[in-house]
Amino acid sequence: MEAVNGSDFGEVLEQCPPGLLLPFLEESNWRVSVRATLYIMGLLYCFLGIAIVADVFMGAIEIITSKTRKVYLASNTQGQDSEVVEVRIWNDTVANLTLMALGSSAPEILLSCIEIIGKNFEAGELGPGTIVGSAAFNLLIISAVCVGGIPEGETRSIRMIKVFGVTTVFSLLAYIWLLVVVAITSPGEVAVWEAVVTFMLFPLLVIVAFATDRGFICGVTREPGQKQIELEQPDGMGEGDKMISKRGFFKNGVLEKDALVAFVKEVKKYPGLSDEDAALLAAQKLVESQPHSKMWYRIGAVRNLSGGRKTQLKLTKKLKEVYDTINEHPEAPNLGPVPETDMSNAIIEFHATTCAVAENIGKFPITISRHGNIEETAKVRIESIDGTATEIEDYIPVDQIITFEPKELQKKVEIEIVDDNQWEPDEEFFLKLSLIPSEDNTNVQLGHMSIMEITILNDDEPGVLSFSKRGILVQESIGMARIPVVRTGGADGEVSVKWRTKDKSAFSGKDFIGGEGILTFQHTETERILEIPIIDDMEPEKDEHFEVELFEPMGGAKLGNIARLAVTITNDDAYNSITDHLMKMTNANMDAMRTHQDTWACQMRDAMNVNGGDLENATNIDYLMHFLTFGWKVIFSFIPPPSLLGGWPCFFVSLAMIGVITAVVGDLASIFGCLVGLEDSVTAITLVAMGTSLPDTFASKAAAVQEKHADNAIGNITGSNSVNVFLGLGLPWLMAALYHAANGTVFKVPSAGLGFSVVIYTAVALMAILLLMLRRQLSIFGKAELGGPFWPRVFSVCCLVGLWFLYVTLSSLQAYNIIKVHF
Repeated sequence: MEAVNGSDFGEVLEQCPPGLLLPFLEESNWRVSVRATLYIMGLLYCFLGIAIVADVFMGAIEIITSKTRKVYLASNTQGQDSEVVEVRIWNDTVANLTLMALGSSAPEILLSCIEIIGKNFEAGELGPGTIVGSAAFNLLIISAVCVGGIPEGETRSIRMIKVFGVTTVFSLLAYIWLLVVVAITSPGEVAVWEAVVTFMLFPLLVIVAFATDRGFICGVTREPGQKQIELEQPDGMGEGDKMISKRGFFKNGVLEKDALVAFVKEVKKYPGLSDEDAALLAAQKLVESQPHSKMWYRIGAVRNLSGGRKTQLKLTKKLKEVYDTINEHPEAPNLGPVPETDMSNAIIEFHATTCAVAENIGKFPITISRHGNIEETAKVRIESIDGTATEIEDYIPVDQIITFEPKELQKKVEIEIVDDNQWEPDEEFFLKLSLIPSEDNTNVQLGHMSIMEITILNDDEPGVLSFSKRGILVQESIGMARIPVVRTGGADGEVSVKWRTKDKSAFSGKDFIGGEGILTFQHTETERILEIPIIDDMEPEKDEHFEVELFEPMGGAKLGNIARLAVTITNDDAYNSITDHLMKMTNANMDAMRTHQDTWACQMRDAMNVNGGDLENATNIDYLMHFLTFGWKVIFSFIPPPSLLGGWPCFFVSLAMIGVITAVVGDLASIFGCLVGLEDSVTAITLVAMGTSLPDTFASKAAAVQEKHADNAIGNITGSNSVNVFLGLGLPWLMAALYHAANGTVFKVPSAGLGFSVVIYTAVALMAILLLMLRRQLSIFGKAELGGPFWPRVFSVCCLVGLWFLYVTLSSLQAYNIIKVHF
């Protein structure tokens, strides 16, 4: 291919050769600048199209590889039914190296095949260059993004390190074998036997990786006490399969009611949350609790990029804070049973969950209380989080450590509000307590009121005291009825109100522990919780109720309209109806986050609507990207749904569409490179490699942040790179070598450019893998592949990015004969 040259970029001096499908029109007389602009825009738009149709393709693969079978395990207890365990039919390692690798590498593999066919079974530079360029981008840039993208102070390690070792060895052998083929055994050509060996290394990789996963090659090292667990796994399970049977959140793929109740009970201990909020948080917890593949993260990344239906729920800032607190809290582990508060620990929480202050108040104190163990020193961190109010503009940010000395029960923290003399609606921000991990601060835990909402308003009245609703429903086994009392219309000064219980069909001492007392609101506080113990007599009985009454407000406050509240203690049937309702809401939220739809109508609806129809949570970026990708979405909505016939029709139709768009990408990239003077090999390792790998970059970043291990982030990069060579070059080379052998000719492959690029890639890949292994072994890096201390992490990122620039620079210099090599 000859590049356009000349002093005037706007004139065509030489005509670029046509591609397989392009150009559609006679454009040789157009200005080069116009053609180049149109071609680069078309290239970028086709990259979006490939990403979106690959989303559909991976949805089909997700359905295919997630098929399960039932395995019955004998019970150790006589007379008890056998335990039923759902086990995936596809081994995780085999799925990762076959269909899942094909899902992420399909554009590169198809581009190489289409280029060979389009050139009448002669070798080109675009396909092989994209294969090697994508491998370099995946190993170096994606690893750099994942190393640097982990939250401060956290680390991620590869769990299935033996499988990673096998795929790493194969990935290096793949490129060494590639060099041997093009430069040593038969320089400048590929024989049939070489193509066959290259292609057959793919099934060999799958077999060896599977054997390693099952422990056939490298015996699996077990910790003491793990042997019995391993023996209980049915035959045929690998490391990845065992994860499903160990997770107790679902039964036959359906949410269990007891698990939901345990989680919702914990959520409802945080005041101000509705049943809908609890169902939303439960769905989010369930989604995060499920094992996710790299494809799930890739689909989510593409949906975010294209303004499509999201795979994760959008939580408000307050719900996000509650959710993060529950995850950090030892009382809500993985939707399991909620243990009682450990009174041997110091329990620290805010005195109230909300408060309201006037904008001109300046500085005011909030109270943090301690109860439980008060004999030792205890520390917590308090920090502010923006809501509609923003730091600096509306308030002075808070981030400090609070220390309780022995016997100290309360601490005051001063909060400062900024008065900007401009009218604004009521605004709010949040204060959050968090634990400080240290050896001398282990006996500390957060109470239920670890998040405080502060509202900035223009009101200096004492306020009106009342209940927030006229009645609440509690289960007999709840332990403690938590009744919110709110202060509206002002929050100035300290006010109090008396309260008392009144027996109705429920009696104090028998069904609940009643009495009377005084509830005090400190200055600025707007909500307090009144706790009434409920007695569980373990006897079946009808619904019973008692009342709580507010009277005699003090400090200038007034009573509101709702001064009396009925507490109904429900029987099991009523409670079951409530939990059934929560189950339905949770399952509805789960359905909204599925990676695929079951019908063409649902696919069309998702394609036509921004954010899949969730307009409330759609952002301006979602609207923009939905507009740009609308055409692709509508076209791909006609692909058969993944749920049809086990996902196979969707698999083949979407693969065909990827092939068509990839053919267009090949033409666009080749003609664009010609127009601006780029060699095909340079275009391949830069533009095409980056365009096809960007969705994987976003997916790996998301997996690195959300997963506990690094397997889904970087663990399958080396396997994907191996598959790229064995299929992306082995398959087209095999077709071309057989074609030439049948016609009595030789399949020639230029060795200089490809051989040099492979040598440089192999060198930088060895250095990158050595760096990752050093990070795993050395404490200075945190003994993990990802994350760790700040400066060692920055050093690692710079090294990986620098190696990629070195690879691109040297390969480009060779392409333009500035560096001359001979193979």
